[in-house]
Amino acid sequence: MDKLREKLKEVFGFTQFRGNQGPVIKNILARKNTFVIMPTGAGKSLCYQLPALMQEGTAIVISPLIALMKNQVDQLNAFGINAKFLNSTLTKGEMTKVKKETLSGELKLLYVAPESLTKEENIKFLKQAKISFAAVDEAHCISEWGHDFRPEYRKIKGILEEIGDLPLIALTATATPKVQLDIKKNLGMDEADIFLSSFNRGNLYYEVRPKVHVKKQLIKFIKDNKGKSGIIYCLSRKKVEEIAGLLQVNDIKAAPYHAGLEPSIRAKNQDDFLNEEIDVIVATIAFGMGIDKPDVRFVIHYDTPKSLEGYYQETGRSGRDGLEGNCILFYRYKDILKLEKFQKDKTVTERENAKLLLDEMSMYSESSVCRRKQLLHYFGEKYDESSCGKTMWCDICKYPPEKFEGKEYVSLVLETAEKTEERFGLKHLVDVIRGVENQYVKSYKHNELPVFGQGKEDKEEFWNSVVRQTLLHHYLEKDLDIIGVLKLTDLGREFLVNPQPITLVKDKDFESLIEQEDDEQPFMSKSYDEVLFELLKKLRKDVARRKNLPPYVVFQDPSLEEMATVYPTSEEEMAKITGVGKGKIIKFGKPFIEFIQEYVEENDIITASDVVIKSAVNKSKTKIFIIQQIDRKIDLQEIADAKGLSYPELIDEIENICYSGTKLNLDYYIENMLDPDRQDEVFDYFMTAPSDKITDALDELGEEDYDEEDIRLLRIKFLSDHAN
Repeated sequence: MDKLREKLKEVFGFTQFRGNQGPVIKNILARKNTFVIMPTGAGKSLCYQLPALMQEGTAIVISPLIALMKNQVDQLNAFGINAKFLNSTLTKGEMTKVKKETLSGELKLLYVAPESLTKEENIKFLKQAKISFAAVDEAHCISEWGHDFRPEYRKIKGILEEIGDLPLIALTATATPKVQLDIKKNLGMDEADIFLSSFNRGNLYYEVRPKVHVKKQLIKFIKDNKGKSGIIYCLSRKKVEEIAGLLQVNDIKAAPYHAGLEPSIRAKNQDDFLNEEIDVIVATIAFGMGIDKPDVRFVIHYDTPKSLEGYYQETGRSGRDGLEGNCILFYRYKDILKLEKFQKDKTVTERENAKLLLDEMSMYSESSVCRRKQLLHYFGEKYDESSCGKTMWCDICKYPPEKFEGKEYVSLVLETAEKTEERFGLKHLVDVIRGVENQYVKSYKHNELPVFGQGKEDKEEFWNSVVRQTLLHHYLEKDLDIIGVLKLTDLGREFLVNPQPITLVKDKDFESLIEQEDDEQPFMSKSYDEVLFELLKKLRKDVARRKNLPPYVVFQDPSLEEMATVYPTSEEEMAKITGVGKGKIIKFGKPFIEFIQEYVEENDIITASDVVIKSAVNKSKTKIFIIQQIDRKIDLQEIADAKGLSYPELIDEIENICYSGTKLNLDYYIENMLDPDRQDEVFDYFMTAPSDKITDALDELGEEDYDEEDIRLLRIKFLSDHAN
């Protein structure tokens, strides 16, 4: 151990090993098969890097992520260690050099993609080299029951046997008990020494938020954490590009990262993130990051991940240095349904497995049980939620939910599991309890059991939650051999004989929360300074009177609310307000900026312009195309057809352009549509109307004389002429 510590200090600069690192390294040096289950950030890489330096020859590291290979090789090279990778990104000349250094014994670590390992030429070359041992990183990829199954991983054992009799170390951060069994079986490691570390990351804060007004929440959160490194995960490449663009236009240093980017751009974005040239990287969930950056302070899931394993692994990229790490998931059930649709072309087994993983994800998100307790239970570890407050908390422990006495409910769940002979999963148990007479229930005659229908008064979601909490209290457990089946534990049998009081919690109804928030004003809209808002309305009225215009033409109420939220005291800050373009600033901005400056000084206010969300949409190709076509006096229907839009959708787009302060000249189109007298009638109405609402205009002007689209186009012309 003294020699190991000396090498640890000499090469890596550490004086002590963390957790199981020391015993794992000794085990590998003793040429024993080793299985390491260690959470992200706990130092798995060192477990094979140090023993590679202590032995003759080259250690093979099998890794699925090209990005992670590059990152680890760069780090090892920086420590003065000769490490290289062998994958599809290398030229023929670079491959020849790597092989030469391996055969000469100069190379200490060779990172290999599983696809490269299966090539005959590489197997032949590795047979000739002196290989010290093989490390299988991200070993959960070998299991079809895991979240990231790679068929190539199934071939690893056979190939390694061809290369020679090598000691094997398998490492993973995310393996449920079922997946652990599968890894050992597929790598032929039944006799391996297992080193299992706690999955608890005490420095991470877990929170699930309803998925509403997410863009505004994102901008506010990132600006509140200015200068901190973070990762945002999205489901699709398109969304990655959209969110990265949104952040960039709101003055946040951000970049996209997904498989569709040019390799050189992807590599540059990764390096910029590592080198702190950018603060936020936006990535696809499916592609995976493979970035070993210790000071990531937040991981945000814009979309719901496909599994708890994936979620745990991705959140694990936060706070790897042991300091603060915020993990926020935006959730709605629609995302789960969307992910289920993606599985429609898979085999029945793959679809069923994917559905089970998604069910776990939705139960975690909707549950009001301590997040940490749920995550650790999923990986087979017990946890007392009362300890959550001694760490970084989770949203549930920080804001405790409503509780209720659950003795009768848990007893009914356990009795149902017993009466159905412990051969079924959550859905079937809930169907029996609720008295659902479907064919499946009737085929087993479970509709004749005394427990059938005893819980029919309560909803399916309620019983799902009770079964889930019964699992978390260890009265039920998952069958490791038959996926999805729930069995009674010894504790559960005891409870059936002698039921005890037990506290359960009510789950959040996420869908109704989302509906409520969708009906309300957008996020942060009620946080404005009401005194300033009223004063700005008065100022608007004065400015409008002097210019002989209706007040709403100067600035609309939502714009005034934003001004009263962020106190813009310069033209640059005013330009960030929604619905305020440069034209409006030139025309109306000066008195408002001066007034807000005085108000801020008099009331000693610290301005907070960073909470405004600037829309990236204004820069979109569609908007530019529409403006250019209108400048060329192209028929509106032709413009709509060219962009695959309906006519009403095009009008929506034109209104958005107009409201953001851009002047549009639609005279060429309107003159062919309405005679001058009717145009004047509508203009006269808007000049004196208290608001620009279309419904009010139609009521006043008469629906038999004008249709909605006519009024909308004339409103655009009116605002372009007078407001922009």
